[in-house]
Amino acid sequence: MIQQSAVVQWLEQNRILFINIADSIWDNPEIALKEKHASRIQAEYLAERGFEIQWNTGGLETAFTASWGSGKPVIGFIGEYDALKNLSQKRLPVKEPVQAGGLGHGCGHNLLGTGAMAAAAAVKEWLQSAGTIGTVRYYGCPAEEVLIGKVYMARAGAFDDLDAAFNFHPSTKNCPSLEGSYAMNNLRFHFYGEPAHAGSSPHLGRSALDAVELMNVGVNYLREHVETTTRMHYVISHGGDLPNIVPAEAEVWYFLRAPGRKQVERVTERVRRIARGAAMMTDTRLEEIFTTGCYNLLNNHYLADLQYKVMQEIGPLIFTEDEKDFARQANLAYPEEVRRANFADLNLPEYLFEEPLLGENYPPDKEGEQGGGSTDVADVSWITPLNMLQTACFPAQVTGHSWGVVAGSGSSIGHKGMLHAAKTMALAAIELYIDPSHLVKIWEEFKQATKGQPYVSPLPENARLPES
Repeated sequence: MIQQSAVVQWLEQNRILFINIADSIWDNPEIALKEKHASRIQAEYLAERGFEIQWNTGGLETAFTASWGSGKPVIGFIGEYDALKNLSQKRLPVKEPVQAGGLGHGCGHNLLGTGAMAAAAAVKEWLQSAGTIGTVRYYGCPAEEVLIGKVYMARAGAFDDLDAAFNFHPSTKNCPSLEGSYAMNNLRFHFYGEPAHAGSSPHLGRSALDAVELMNVGVNYLREHVETTTRMHYVISHGGDLPNIVPAEAEVWYFLRAPGRKQVERVTERVRRIARGAAMMTDTRLEEIFTTGCYNLLNNHYLADLQYKVMQEIGPLIFTEDEKDFARQANLAYPEEVRRANFADLNLPEYLFEEPLLGENYPPDKEGEQGGGSTDVADVSWITPLNMLQTACFPAQVTGHSWGVVAGSGSSIGHKGMLHAAKTMALAAIELYIDPSHLVKIWEEFKQATKGQPYVSPLPENARLPES
């Protein structure tokens, strides 16, 4: 392992700049497909560093690709920057929104995107100073929270020429992950009926809401006859206007998940048949709106090991007493049962439960396991070898998609974790430029993992983005 100390030094020298970018995105949270500020501030920085910027990657207004260099290998860094609804939070260790019902970075995407961007910039500086042939690329990816960005970008071929990709996700510990995720389909079933006065002439109406409810009943009976790992969850996104009007339109929105892409496709077909049956029973018309789908995540073990070696060279994160006090207060604001469950998911010794922050570097874990969530970075992992790094950006026992994550994402705790990730990814990527044998082994593993299953976009031709 060749230690590129100049890269770490460069990132440290520019740490305030990267922190300011991450904080600017945190202070101006934007919902999926609306990330104009976040995408612009990152693209402007990279353009100033000499990157060539291409906007509208995959037909998405807030997606961009930033490239520098020429020739092989082509190494990509995958960023995200969308926020979540109803998670507004001040930089405090207690729940207190900036604006009631506002947006917040409950997944730390202000750190995720900026950390990946910083790593790409650091690699560019190294390539340029070393005179090494190769291309570095940063992808500004919108709408991860609704699994749209990278799936549409992948369909457009944005990742096809990558030799490897790096991605990190803010977490509560430092660890290259080997855990998989679930494949998923995101689709809506919209029914059209006939309106009528529900009191005086209901026989003249055809209830679209009846169709939605019958469909849901059918899907709930289906649960007994699918694999136990299958997840089917829904909300009624539109159920009518008034009780005394037979609903002429109604809609139910489904997320269908399973460990693999083929399983998701099978269960989707069964749910579609139930929807058609509900339309027949109610004499209504059905329209399916397929927004997006994604694959299950493949984490490359060789890349994970390489990043862990780098993390060991860099050393652990060191937190101040003030940061520990902040984290301790945030942890204790959650119920004991929740704290225990969050800690158990980390696979760490019990004595560490008392630690408010986890700064040590841990080896790759959760090999062969699959979390119940989904991510669109999974599609990238079926196109090119990828590993998702995790770094400690939050108090150790807070829950994902909650106020504690938002608070950590805007704090010095999050800043340290972000820069730790940037250093790790940058140094690991440089190893790929220096020693091509790494890529040979990475691709051997990738080909074995995807054997006989080439990536095919899960998007049908009629897939369309949700309306603004």
